Amino acid sequence: MTNLDAAAQTKWDIVVVGGGNAGLCAAITAAETGARVIVLEGAPKAYRGGNSRHTRNFRCMHHGPLGPLVETYDEDEFFDDLLRVTKGQTDEHLARLAIRTSEACLPWMQAHGVQFQKSLSGTLSLDRTNAFFLGGGKALVNAYYNTAEDLGITVLYDAQVTHVGVEGAAFTHVAVEQGGVQADISGKAVVLASGGFQSDIDWLARAWGEAARNFLIRGTPYNRGVVLKDMLDQGAQTVGDPTQCHAVAIDGRAPKFDGGIVTRLDCVPFSVVVNKDGARFYDEGEDVWPKRYAIWGRLVAAQPEQVAYSIIDARAINLFMPSVYPPLSGNTLEELAEKLGLPAAAVRDTVEAFNAACTDGPFKPQELDGLATQGITPAKTNWARPIVEPPFYGYSLRPGVTFTYLGLKVDDQARVTGPDGLYDNIWSAGEMMAGSILGQGYLAGFGMTIGTVFGRIAGKGAANHVA
Repeated sequence: MTNLDAAAQTKWDIVVVGGGNAGLCAAITAAETGARVIVLEGAPKAYRGGNSRHTRNFRCMHHGPLGPLVETYDEDEFFDDLLRVTKGQTDEHLARLAIRTSEACLPWMQAHGVQFQKSLSGTLSLDRTNAFFLGGGKALVNAYYNTAEDLGITVLYDAQVTHVGVEGAAFTHVAVEQGGVQADISGKAVVLASGGFQSDIDWLARAWGEAARNFLIRGTPYNRGVVLKDMLDQGAQTVGDPTQCHAVAIDGRAPKFDGGIVTRLDCVPFSVVVNKDGARFYDEGEDVWPKRYAIWGRLVAAQPEQVAYSIIDARAINLFMPSVYPPLSGNTLEELAEKLGLPAAAVRDTVEAFNAACTDGPFKPQELDGLATQGITPAKTNWARPIVEPPFYGYSLRPGVTFTYLGLKVDDQARVTGPDGLYDNIWSAGEMMAGSILGQGYLAGFGMTIGTVFGRIAGKGAANHVA
């Protein structure tokens, strides 16, 4: 284990800032060329890996079965899925690069210790598009750290980079603080992969307004945007909107930080969702959940007090992934509403109006079934089945922010753009540049795709520069 003083006295080829999926992919790729690499992870060792600790799958293009994936998921279908969730707000060149390159990434991941589950079907509908990690994101992170150790990569934990030294268009060093000690670490190239700013609540509030103080941060508390802000202050060009983010509807009882993926609720397509006044506000059945779940964080954020409530009946309780916290329940809608702190009469009237608008037809929970309401606004366009069978169940929903989309502008070699053009030796990968591709919305597993693809590209580019 190298300490900060020793690291400051060493001549490094490549400095990687951030020890999550993207940073590790960059470090491993560079080290395999023979480069001398150090990874600076701002979190303690127990929390290493950033948001990658909480992930569970990787979205991947493929032609024919590939490892745990079945059938075919080609470039055009993948890109069409992305266009739907981003509403066209994406850099098509970078997006297609990420999509095409993902096919080669899956066997690379396996060769570097990542194990996958057998293909999954069921309520997630992802057996063709997403490969699930055996042991989840924590297992992936640990596999990469084991590989890094085997390659001789040095890792410093609790090592917060506070400044990126730049002279002209060239990176020179990073200023690092660890345990109250400060030092400069120099290198021939740097890869910035330290995520967004979502854990800085004050920054969120400046972007969103005071409502953001009611948001929950389901990702790591260590992504506070320190390096991102430093680069912006130095004139690095940006992409993305500070108010756009990967925000999903999570259980309102989740902790303020680091609740992770288990706090997500998948009940929405089979429910009615109401605000604190007991009124519906959006189509709960717009699309299959993996394509639409990420819009619900923003929808809930727009409601009074940034809270909503999902209500289902006994027929729906086993149709979605089990929740980490049990739902509240009642034998009547009024009883459930009181437990949720909602106006009982308003909830009853809303559900009864919804039930009256439901139509007959086959209910198919695994696919878009077209079972829609008629004569009610907002409509529910799929899975619109009356909520009539007690007991009734309910969950509170809060916006759960995973990562923000404001980031550094990069080219297709992952090089960062400065005030006067591309920097000579600064690359970026992962959530720190994902706003180039994710202008809004989110596609399940795509953050891992971006991190893996551009992490490898950045690592290769930095290594080529050093060589």
